[in-house]
Amino acid sequence: MKIVADDKIPYLRGVFEKFAEVVYLPGKSITPADVADADALIVRTRTRCDKALLGGSRVRFAATATIGFDHMNSVELAECGIKWSNAPGCNADSVKNYISSALAASGMALDGRTIGIIGAGHVGSRVAVAAKALGMNVLLNDPPRAEKEGSGGFVELDELLAKSDIVTLHVPLERAGKYPTVNMADGEFFRKMRDGAYFFNSCRGEVVDEAAFIHARKTGKISFALMDVWPNEPDLSKGLLDTVDFGTPHIAGYSADGKANGTAAAVQFIARELGISELCSWKPEVLPEPVYAPVIDLAGVQSPAEALKKAILHAYDIRRDCEALRNAPENFEMLRGSYWIRREFSAYTVINAPQEIREKLDLLGFK
Repeated sequence: MKIVADDKIPYLRGVFEKFAEVVYLPGKSITPADVADADALIVRTRTRCDKALLGGSRVRFAATATIGFDHMNSVELAECGIKWSNAPGCNADSVKNYISSALAASGMALDGRTIGIIGAGHVGSRVAVAAKALGMNVLLNDPPRAEKEGSGGFVELDELLAKSDIVTLHVPLERAGKYPTVNMADGEFFRKMRDGAYFFNSCRGEVVDEAAFIHARKTGKISFALMDVWPNEPDLSKGLLDTVDFGTPHIAGYSADGKANGTAAAVQFIARELGISELCSWKPEVLPEPVYAPVIDLAGVQSPAEALKKAILHAYDIRRDCEALRNAPENFEMLRGSYWIRREFSAYTVINAPQEIREKLDLLGFK
């Protein structure tokens, strides 16, 4: 058997070699010739899996080690007889940590503020948990879920935009269908937001109308903006980068833990389909130690809010990633491909925490 894989997928090397020939290639440059005689393909978001790539190959199984799957053309893959999978929820806690860090570093006094979460799937629902732990009121908008489950627990988009101090997007990229999301954050969307609100996007760049966003930012409609995803990335618009307060190179879900989960999901799917029983429950054995001290001592911190902020920003300070991108936006792809080892909050133990925040730290994921 032969497997072709993106060479930047972590923890994958050495896993399949006992059972198959494995060829590792840069994901963006995998060609039809590379996969012509392969049985399976394992990719990330930079490889578009469609008939043009796989139509003439013997590939029958394709896995993306990511939660997003807009690069997987499901219609054309079905026409080619190729079964595929993604890794839903693999990096949900990573994005939860990312948004928590953004909230902690934003300067806004969070207690009692309202956050509107658009898209309440694996990621959005985890972000809601973090926001509540930080003392925020949460509004959820998710029309597909509301249609399936009933409207209880959800609000209409107009209400969310009018009432939210912070609006954060966590929707899939849908170009058609009943609930398309391409350019959903357009001029009308921003006009309906509360004046001076904060705006976060860490799902897909194409969800935001760039011109409408820049207008809303420059006129003060949006007083603070975060973007992790960008139109036409990795070709980053310097003008767009200059309009945001926090800008990062599509790494919200790039924790070591999230990557490990994505790789495990891909390995398990391919193993099941190729009949490699030894790998059907595979997971990386050991993850790297945290870069920063794994024990966070909150002794002497003056207030519960400051204690929460200290714990969050010790484990992950989003401002470091913002500085790296702002200093070298031309290195967008390199910053992603060589991203530092960021462990999730669950890798950190907090000691001497004030009693009143211990449950909140637990909800955020700390030990």
